[in-house]
Amino acid sequence: MPTILFDEIDTVFGPKAKDNEEIRGLLNAGHRRGAKAGRCVVKGKQIETEEIPAFCPLAMAGLGNLPDTILTRSVIVRMRRRAPSERVEPFRRRLHEPEGTRLKEAIESWANIVRSDASAMWPEIPAAIQDRDADVWEPLLAVADLAGGDWPNAARAAAVALVAASKESTPSQGVRLLLDIRTIFDRPDVVGDRPSLLRTKDILEGLHAIEESPWGDIRGKPLDDRGLAKRLRDYEIRPTTIRLSGSTPKGYARSDFADAWSRYLPQSLGYVGYEASSGATVDASPASRLRTATSATSATNAYLEAKG
Repeated sequence: MPTILFDEIDTVFGPKAKDNEEIRGLLNAGHRRGAKAGRCVVKGKQIETEEIPAFCPLAMAGLGNLPDTILTRSVIVRMRRRAPSERVEPFRRRLHEPEGTRLKEAIESWANIVRSDASAMWPEIPAAIQDRDADVWEPLLAVADLAGGDWPNAARAAAVALVAASKESTPSQGVRLLLDIRTIFDRPDVVGDRPSLLRTKDILEGLHAIEESPWGDIRGKPLDDRGLAKRLRDYEIRPTTIRLSGSTPKGYARSDFADAWSRYLPQSLGYVGYEASSGATVDASPASRLRTATSATSATNAYLEAKG
């Protein structure tokens, strides 16, 4: 089975590249063992289908972001340009290739020894890592458990930090609208309470006033009541006649948004910790540093400090 190293992936999926849907379909299918990618092939006047085996290890590097369908199937490691003050040892192929070859051979030998054990393992996955993220991280955590030593803790701390960082991407416009409306509802009213009802007019004024928000200029015009209603309809939220200070304007109740907020806006987009193999849960205060860990090393240090 090959391992594919795909550099400059932005030339395939970047803003100046074409969609390349066939390649994306192949990569999307490749994260599950036994998966295949189907496509149609035109042969003369006949259209035939073929199934391409897609599963294999894959690493991609490039500028900017990849399509969401690929990102959600990936372990994402954000990279930054090295600062002028940062120094690294120069890489010299003639000097370092033999060292890399020895390391590769040692890993290969160890992998062959633990291969049968790995296929039967069910590693414990941090509670904060769920769904597709859990599918992606499961084999890496299994390898860490087989390696032993500090690797199980280091791998889980890195997993928590990297998954949390991957959730910090720019939200969709719909999610941004829900977030901004929640901000408006959370502002205290004249008596210091959070309002339970708001007029459509008040919500729109609040949205337009939020700095760096898109609501003041939607295709050259500010978001209006019809545009607001249309966007909220996707979340089964509709304006109603409300009773407010003796008047009955159109508006929204806080309770109208409760379900959408709980589904699309969790209280914390980061993760405060995970249940380790001992069953203990990381304390929220020190482990909250995992949310901003910028590398596996800093994530590991944060986790070990949290565990004392």
